[in-house]
Amino acid sequence: MPSKKILIPVIAVLPWISACNKDVTIFADVHFSFAFDSTQTRLDNLGEPSEVPAGHGSQSPEMQLMSIHYIELTTGSNVQLGDGAVLYKAPETLAGGAQAILFDSSILASEGSDFLQIKLERLAPGTYTYLRASVAYQQFGISYDLHNVPIYGDVLDQDGVLASFLGYNTYINDLHIQNLTTLVNANKEQGFWGFETLFSGDLSAYNAIYTGQAPEGATTVVNPINATSPIPAGSCVVTGMFAEPLVITGDEVQDLYITFSFSTNNSFEWIDSDTDGKWDIDVLDAGATESVVDMGIRGMIPSWEWRD
Repeated sequence: MPSKKILIPVIAVLPWISACNKDVTIFADVHFSFAFDSTQTRLDNLGEPSEVPAGHGSQSPEMQLMSIHYIELTTGSNVQLGDGAVLYKAPETLAGGAQAILFDSSILASEGSDFLQIKLERLAPGTYTYLRASVAYQQFGISYDLHNVPIYGDVLDQDGVLASFLGYNTYINDLHIQNLTTLVNANKEQGFWGFETLFSGDLSAYNAIYTGQAPEGATTVVNPINATSPIPAGSCVVTGMFAEPLVITGDEVQDLYITFSFSTNNSFEWIDSDTDGKWDIDVLDAGATESVVDMGIRGMIPSWEWRD
């Protein structure tokens, strides 16, 4: 016997829903996404405009992916780190010994896509003026010159992908960048990076991942309210002010969309030993590779809007 389909009489149900509307709770969400802007003002740690130092080279990288470790909204410049509305904190681990961000569980997202969505009810009513975001990871494209490649010699004007770790401490197991993977299996402090070459054709056999470490304390972490609300050394909690305060009443029914606009204005920086304006990697002599000194985000402008 053929099975029967049960059809619910929609017309009969609708009046019941309408009559009970006063008891229906609408659950709105908060959506978070990234924007990357190479024309946004390049700032220093205190939020002041900053030029590239003499003797350094720099690029505005082509951002591909980012991961955030921590999100907090505050009602003013005197609210200390952790005392605001903490909306997100990524998983951490003791696998590498000390407390560290667990890279394998990090959420990586590209520009414009929702990297996180939470219930709006988690954000208490209030007027929020600042947003804090701890940047844990960036992946971006850059150009470079490679020197002393066996058989080929110098290979100039190449493109590659750099993975940079900006969090206070990150436990990395396997680091997969674009096509290649290297085993790390350890905690890495702020400023650790891995760089993958993207050769094609006959040179593809020479593709490799190179790793390095930027100097301690050299990574730029923009905090314009440092005088009243400092952040711990070695963290990457970037602070930005909303152009218009975000007011939460508790009666909202629309979804809230918050965008982090990050300045990538000459954010990849190295010591330009030969003053040619290009980042030089030496295959045979690691000591001749020009030292990366900064990969920090150069400012953040948060914005918000309500959408149906």
